[in-house]
Amino acid sequence: MAYGLLKGKRGIIFGALNDQSIAWKVAQKAVEEGAVITLSNTAIAIRMGQVKELGEQLNCEVIPADATSFEDLEEVFKRSQEVLGGKIDFVLHSIGMSPNVRKGRAYDDLDYGMLSKTLDISAISFHKMLQAAKKQDAIAENGSIVALSYMAAQRTMFGYNDMADAKSLLESIARSFGYVYGREKKVRINTISQSPTMTTAGSGVSGMDKLFDFAERISPLGNASAEECADYCIVMFSDLTRKVTMQNLFHDGGFASMGMSVEAMSVYEKGMTK
Repeated sequence: MAYGLLKGKRGIIFGALNDQSIAWKVAQKAVEEGAVITLSNTAIAIRMGQVKELGEQLNCEVIPADATSFEDLEEVFKRSQEVLGGKIDFVLHSIGMSPNVRKGRAYDDLDYGMLSKTLDISAISFHKMLQAAKKQDAIAENGSIVALSYMAAQRTMFGYNDMADAKSLLESIARSFGYVYGREKKVRINTISQSPTMTTAGSGVSGMDKLFDFAERISPLGNASAEECADYCIVMFSDLTRKVTMQNLFHDGGFASMGMSVEAMSVYEKGMTK
């Protein structure tokens, strides 16, 4: 059921790859809620993924961009304003990749060149995106910008590797830039710490299936799905959350507040040696 929460609003969705992507679900729901949008991803992701198909489905333009390139990001905001007919009301940053994770490098044996790429792609791209938008004055007053994070920014999750460092930096950027952008332009910036989700990117993390199962058992409401995360993003883009900024918002079925659940205690007791 659509509620018209984004009627008349313009948005940019970064990071949709295929129908497993949270960004894909957000794009669909944003249009359902009345928004007009553009999509952006790297040229290779557009060639290899299904973004063009989504663009055709939603009747929106797909703008190729390397999120680590300030110039590319400037072009995305410039072109999006031209296509959509005005300033942008909301933006989703759903971008993350670790070469160390892909290559199976352990956290105590990182390749530092690849670590730099992890941070640039997964976190610094967010700062570049915000800076490019602000320099163009591309975001409308009371606009909303959201980046997707994960609880590994606060707590150690085995296998998440240097992506945990990237998510910590991502959340810090949201707070620091949120102050500046909020004070000067009334633009709000938040991160959403989502449950482990079986996206293309998430499936590359070692032991993700076990993390997913563990969180499902611990969380009183269970893991939040990609569709449910999209719903939360829509609320954050809407006028209902005009005074929410500089926050990391947990969307994980209660996992972040849990210590030990009945289910986990039962498994632990069964595994204890007598």
